[in-house]
Amino acid sequence: MPRPPGIIRRFFQTHPWVTDSLLAAVYLLVAGTLAIAATPESAPLWAVVLLALAGTAALLFRRRRPVLVFTITNVLYVLSTAVGTTAESVLPLLAIYAVGVYRSSRAAWACFGIGSAVAALDGFLLALRTRFGTGILEPIEPSVSTDLFADWVNNTIGVLVMLLIATLIGTNIGGRVRYVAALVDRAAQLARERDQQAEIASAQERERIARDMHDVIAHSLSVMIALSEGANAAADTRPEQAKIAMGRAAETGRRTLGEVRRLLASVRSDRESGAGEHTPQPGAGDVVALVEEFSRAGLPVRFAVSGAPAADAALGLTVYRILQESLTNALRHAGGATEVVARADWTATAVEITVEDDAPQRIGDGSDPGRGLVGIRERAALYGGEAQIGPRGANGWRVFVHLPRRGEDA
Repeated sequence: MPRPPGIIRRFFQTHPWVTDSLLAAVYLLVAGTLAIAATPESAPLWAVVLLALAGTAALLFRRRRPVLVFTITNVLYVLSTAVGTTAESVLPLLAIYAVGVYRSSRAAWACFGIGSAVAALDGFLLALRTRFGTGILEPIEPSVSTDLFADWVNNTIGVLVMLLIATLIGTNIGGRVRYVAALVDRAAQLARERDQQAEIASAQERERIARDMHDVIAHSLSVMIALSEGANAAADTRPEQAKIAMGRAAETGRRTLGEVRRLLASVRSDRESGAGEHTPQPGAGDVVALVEEFSRAGLPVRFAVSGAPAADAALGLTVYRILQESLTNALRHAGGATEVVARADWTATAVEITVEDDAPQRIGDGSDPGRGLVGIRERAALYGGEAQIGPRGANGWRVFVHLPRRGEDA
């Protein structure tokens, strides 16, 4: 339950025993006053004491069992009307107020209906008692009215009005308390959902960065290894070509270092890196340069493109990464390939990426699909596309990816 404003209200809410003690004290004061003024014949002392003790005990449980306490207090009210001082008439009012506050408005109005019936019964018993019995209080003489129905109505109306006021106050306060509690609970739920969404977004971002890091590093290392091996092989007989290959390897390494810095800078909270390190992401326009880099590394690749590339940077980056990973796999695993064909076919509704090689066998056993192939499938699924990866007939390997274009990209 939310904490209300104000020192006094917070004190009574955090110390409920104080409120219960005060109510019990008020009730005992009323019961004691009426006991002093009552005649011994109409209200025996033993009955007054027993009713007062039972009423005090019931008030102590009005928060935890308000409906049960309301039932008990109505029984005490009937007994008090029959043999007591009617001091217990205040107990149903306190109990129905507790039902409205600590249960629900529906329960409070249901109890009001039951309490109205009990009030009608008590009004009739009180009319009979004052007409045919001894006066309850010493200064009051027995009723001399000859209209029993009028006495019954008068006795009942007063109790009903007080019961209605107690019900309205209880449901009003209880409704506000439940409304505020619902708002607080909703706010806490939204906060939990926000934190969960933040964690999901963070996990997705980490996965995206890991995928990009794999694509960048695996591609660059494969190219650098191929260039370094070529430089090593040509160092003795063709030193000039070896120098050119080593220069390209160094250039690839520097570019890779820049991309890694950019990826790492995107997850750093302090953003210490300068704006110059945030180089643009590669896109569809960089595909030709990518293919030329693999060609210089010794991969016999032939590239063709048809249609107009999308203006969507995210889709262009996806196409670039898929081609990068596919050509990297061909460079690493397609040993003995004489030709690698790469295509990017742009249409109004989709883009299709195809990378095929004619290698007689793949380097490695192929039992592990590797993170690169998993990344290709994940990138395709992100756009609602599909990826088909596997052997191409007797020789070679084929990667085919279909990516639908959104309406604004077409």
